[in-house]
Amino acid sequence: MTLSRDQVRHVALLARLGLKDGEEDFYAEQLSHILEHIDRLGQVDTEAIPPTAQVVEMRNVMRDDVIQPSLTQEEALANAPEARDGFFVVKAIQDADPG
Repeated sequence: MTLSRDQVRHVALLARLGLKDGEEDFYAEQLSHILEHIDRLGQVDTEAIPPTAQVVEMRNVMRDDVIQPSLTQEEALANAPEARDGFFVVKAIQDADPG
């Protein structure tokens, strides 16, 4: 399948790519070769291959949740530069008055 310059411009527009003058011919050739490879894949007999959405077996690699002792609120706040009412005090990332 050979793409025309207009088709390349259309694909570039959809992909929000800016093409310089004369690049249409270059990309038409490149994209045409890619489409030829895809056509070739369509000729492969896949009748005996079951459909799959994931080719690599997936498994959960996270550990089980186990309740363990943790820091108390006081211990967690012990090294904080500033704490108030049981919470960390941090600098504001936005001005209170953006005006």
